[in-house]
Amino acid sequence: MGATLPRVGPQAPTILERQAIDGWGSGVIGRLAEDLGAEFPDMTGLSRSNLQYMRSFAEAWPAFDANVPQPVGHLPWGHIRTILDKRLEPEARDWYAAAAVEYGWSRNVLMNMIMNKTLERTGAAPSNFVQQLVAPDSELAQQIAKDPYNFEFLGLSGEVVERDLENALTSRITETLRELGPGFSFVGRQVHFDVDGDDFYVDLLFFHIEQSRYVVVELKTGKFQPEYAGKLNFYVALVDDVLRRQHHNETIGILICGSKNDRSVRYSLGRATSPMAVASYTYDSLPLAERQALPTEGHIVAALEWAEPDAVPGDD
Repeated sequence: MGATLPRVGPQAPTILERQAIDGWGSGVIGRLAEDLGAEFPDMTGLSRSNLQYMRSFAEAWPAFDANVPQPVGHLPWGHIRTILDKRLEPEARDWYAAAAVEYGWSRNVLMNMIMNKTLERTGAAPSNFVQQLVAPDSELAQQIAKDPYNFEFLGLSGEVVERDLENALTSRITETLRELGPGFSFVGRQVHFDVDGDDFYVDLLFFHIEQSRYVVVELKTGKFQPEYAGKLNFYVALVDDVLRRQHHNETIGILICGSKNDRSVRYSLGRATSPMAVASYTYDSLPLAERQALPTEGHIVAALEWAEPDAVPGDD
């Protein structure tokens, strides 16, 4: 994506200066839009609303220089307007702008990422990564684990068993990978391991391309129980031993459960020998305003055909 910013250089500072002198309610932007329209009748993008966005842009990124590479300078104007509309804090504005450029988010994806509070949830899951991984590997692994995960796109409600959640996540794998975050690739579900005649099945297995590591995801729809951490610890060790290659980084595990007591999580992870994180998920508890801003179940079904996966053996 190339830089498609309007030419805000001389106009935006003038707007800020004149409004500082004349006052906010003096109609400076309206008069400027009329004057510019009369002076440049064939030029587009000089409406009152666009000038207002230019003013907001100059205020949000006061040090912006078109000759100095900055993420926001590589975003289409529509993306920038979306970020400005959400009235984010400076750090959040820069984070979403940089992420949109790095991962090529469309305008709708950017809007959903902001509404889903992706920044606030990224790296928020309780984990033992600092204890089990050396820096900076521990910091990188932490960024993989969100808390909570938002599975609103699944259209589920009420009590759901693990297999139903697993089926829904794998059937909507495109949306699932987007919610997990950049870099995830899907390896399989109910991945079978034979340990000297004993059968074990990992709920979901991913590989994080950027970090070159396997990520084991276990799903529990109820409240976190300490024994869940023990099982995940076993699966992480198993994948690390069987699948991990010499050039791969250590395998990590993420347990996604319906709810959790953070103190119980800390005790459970404190003596675990594998790097793991525990996160909760939500699929029907978003505020009404945020639900309305997200795609409806109908939109998602239209975009991704529901494909019921074949039944496979496994331990629930």
